[in-house]
Amino acid sequence: MVLAALCGCTVGPAYHRPGSVEAPGAYRELTAAQFKDTDGWKVAVPQDTLIRGKWWELFADPQLNALEEQVNGANQTVAAALATFMQARAIIKQAQAQYWPTLTVGASATRSRSPFGVSPAVVGTTGNAGSTGSVGTTGNAGSTSNAFSLPFDASWTPDLWGRVRNLVKGDIAAAQSDAADLANAQLTAQAEVAVDYFELRNQDSLIALLNATVKAYAESLELTRAQFETGIGTEEAVAQAQVQLQTTQAQTTNLGIARAQYEHAIAALVGQSASTFTVPVITSNVQPPAVPLGVPSQLLERRPDVAADERLVGQANAQIGIAEAAYFPTLTLSASAGFESTTASNWLTWPSRFWSVGPAVSETVFDGGLRSATVAQYRAAYDQSVATYRQTVLSAFQQVEDNLAALRILSQELGQQDQAVASAQHYVNIATDRYKLGLDPYLDVITAQTSLLSNQQTDVNLRLQQLTASVQLIEALGGGWEAAQLPTSGDISAGKAKH
Repeated sequence: MVLAALCGCTVGPAYHRPGSVEAPGAYRELTAAQFKDTDGWKVAVPQDTLIRGKWWELFADPQLNALEEQVNGANQTVAAALATFMQARAIIKQAQAQYWPTLTVGASATRSRSPFGVSPAVVGTTGNAGSTGSVGTTGNAGSTSNAFSLPFDASWTPDLWGRVRNLVKGDIAAAQSDAADLANAQLTAQAEVAVDYFELRNQDSLIALLNATVKAYAESLELTRAQFETGIGTEEAVAQAQVQLQTTQAQTTNLGIARAQYEHAIAALVGQSASTFTVPVITSNVQPPAVPLGVPSQLLERRPDVAADERLVGQANAQIGIAEAAYFPTLTLSASAGFESTTASNWLTWPSRFWSVGPAVSETVFDGGLRSATVAQYRAAYDQSVATYRQTVLSAFQQVEDNLAALRILSQELGQQDQAVASAQHYVNIATDRYKLGLDPYLDVITAQTSLLSNQQTDVNLRLQQLTASVQLIEALGGGWEAAQLPTSGDISAGKAKH
């Protein structure tokens, strides 16, 4: 009864989830009052307050959907995170094994010769069955003897102070952290695929823009040549138009480098060889979706990295209990039984049996402060894990607010940039007409065309920034993940945790 009562004792502090930064009532950078200034954003209806399932489908791009579906099964970073989780689950099994006794058996048969004429005497030479024998001498110079042994040993160290229980508890928390890391690896890979895909599509849009510009510049070159041949224009204008055309052609060719690199990056993310992987050229006009934000208080339950760090705090708390258990004595129960003889014929007979059983208690009397220093180390490690958890929470709110601000400001900037593009186009039309009438030199046309191309490129790049910020906002919000998806301690112990 005393042993059972002691086995129920667990030393160490009880775990309480660390207090984090207080969540605000609403996100500062995008309130309902600001929706009217944004591009397509609206207050989400109640059932749409959280991101659900395959978040990339919000962008309504079939090619992106096909690529994202390949991430979980083929991305090697995700595969490595899964293997890490499986290792953590095996470590739990190793720790749980310490709850049980250890049983060993080993048979041995040896034949030995002593140069001093000493050989083991037969057990029980005093005439009493099972009595302790003594080593005798044969009296001969050198002798040979046999020894046959079949021992069965058992030992058990009861978990009196909860050292093993804290070890298992800490390992389960570590495995849950690895499960959250797996979810975070999936989300990160998915977001990287989306960002690289939109970068690639941006290159396609820029190439299409420059191809159209090259065509327009070629027409302008023909115009200047016609003007020159009729004596209205100058040879200088022809040279200027030719330089402008060739420069733009070179810029168009250069864009192929970045497109190829983004294509190769996507190949690595979806687990395919860059040598055989291709993404067809498609000039699409994907619009950023209105991302369901939810409320700030939900963010801590939606971020897998926050959940991972919180579970590491739980592991650090359990390690304090493991260190404190070293202050208490250790009880070991051991037993041994088997057969032992000097002849094979008598080896497995009842008179050749032996056995022993008994407890042993050990306690460290003096260790020079080792145990107290170990406890202090793990308490400091706990404080470190709490600080890391709180910093992750702060970073989570920062990332959400950063991308909300980017989307809000970009939405306004794009409206202004569209007006700049329209004005630049009007400027080109006026400059071209005045050149045709011989009122202005061709340099004015080049200036106007350069301004138009620059503004069009800026417009394309701003739309890329908007799509990228949308993906990063979804990632910052957790991509539809919830802390409830973490495997419970029972699931992990029973091996029911699924990928």
